[in-house]
Amino acid sequence: MFETVKNAFKIKDIRHRIIFTFFMLIVIRIGSQLPIPGVDQNVFAQWFSNQNSDAFSFFDAVTGGSFLQMSVFALNITPYITSSIIMQLLTIAIPKLEEMQRDGEDGRKKIVEITRYLTIALALIESIAMAVGFGKNGYLTAFNAMNVFMVIVTLTAGSAVLMWIGERITEKGVGNGISIVLTINIISRIPSDFASLFEQFVSGKTVAKGVLAVVIILAVILLTVVFVVLLQGAERRIPVQYSKKIQGRRQVGGQSTHIPLKVNTGGVIPVIFAQSLMQFPVVIASLLGKGNGTGIGSKILKGLSQSNWWDRNEPIYSIGLVVYIILIIAFAYFYTSITFNPLEVANNMKKAGGFIPGIRPGKPTSDYLTKILNYIIFIGAAGLTVVAVLPIFFSGIFNANVSFGGTSIIIIVGVVIETIKQIESQMLVRYYKGFLND
Repeated sequence: MFETVKNAFKIKDIRHRIIFTFFMLIVIRIGSQLPIPGVDQNVFAQWFSNQNSDAFSFFDAVTGGSFLQMSVFALNITPYITSSIIMQLLTIAIPKLEEMQRDGEDGRKKIVEITRYLTIALALIESIAMAVGFGKNGYLTAFNAMNVFMVIVTLTAGSAVLMWIGERITEKGVGNGISIVLTINIISRIPSDFASLFEQFVSGKTVAKGVLAVVIILAVILLTVVFVVLLQGAERRIPVQYSKKIQGRRQVGGQSTHIPLKVNTGGVIPVIFAQSLMQFPVVIASLLGKGNGTGIGSKILKGLSQSNWWDRNEPIYSIGLVVYIILIIAFAYFYTSITFNPLEVANNMKKAGGFIPGIRPGKPTSDYLTKILNYIIFIGAAGLTVVAVLPIFFSGIFNANVSFGGTSIIIIVGVVIETIKQIESQMLVRYYKGFLND
């Protein structure tokens, strides 16, 4: 990896792309420190620290601490991610959008444009809800129309700027801009998390206990990273043979290839879906000042909170962990079903004269792909579950208060791998062109 980056800096075009990406990341981190006018930072920080639930921890991690500090980038790119997911779902449900997607580059540009408008709309809705909620709870310096308007405009504009930066990184930098923005925010929280772990398990302890704690922490992180790398790179290759045919005086076709089916087909999306679905009620209840009672509603909210899943005194809340695992597996199947269509793949293979050895073209091929896909989705979902639950397990057992977890590690590792691959492909194209030109 380091050798790839070193060689990339020797190429002028790629070096400029990397430097551009680096400066854009600096802009993001500066924006994450700029406070929103009209918000009482001290009051909000005090309220955040008094929250017993961990519902905000991941949200604060993906925003790079912007939410905790109530900076101009407090919403971050979450509206864009949400709108992208909505558009993917709508593409399946609405024939017009499906037609746009099949139209090639022009159709995809139209879908991207619609996604931008939807992002602004979602950011505006979230900004209005947050501004009004902050005003009613006393988090604004003064609850008046001017302050509410400033908060709404600042939050919406901040999310729009981050979306623009992400697109510019994709166009003029390296890697997927939105993913890189998300990754740098998560990485920015890691030093404070390590400082928290050091203060909790190492500082003030004996040398033996301190060293043991450091070894355990590093071992858990290292094993998780290695497992994620293996999970992200694992794939099932389905062999495909193309029949020979005569075109004019030449014989074409007959080559062998394969269909790479990734084991982790859904990536980190199933985990994010599951977390969002379980934490949304907890977040809403916290903002409304509810959920601290003794009724059935409060007990359900406690069961949805990860910090209560390993409570030895009240094991009933471990049901939330079971629900979490079921949701991850269910969303893995659901997301794969809308992103990969075995019937379409089988029909395209049939039109191109391709077939899987031993399997008839058409529906038998589709059924075979569906069968294989169901197996590997379950394996990928099981791997995702292990990665997502393992850090929660150690946090629950040892009461470690950190914002990053298995989801963060999956995002970081996945983005780093994809960025390195893109740099390598750009280097390959450059050398290939140079060979032809020389």
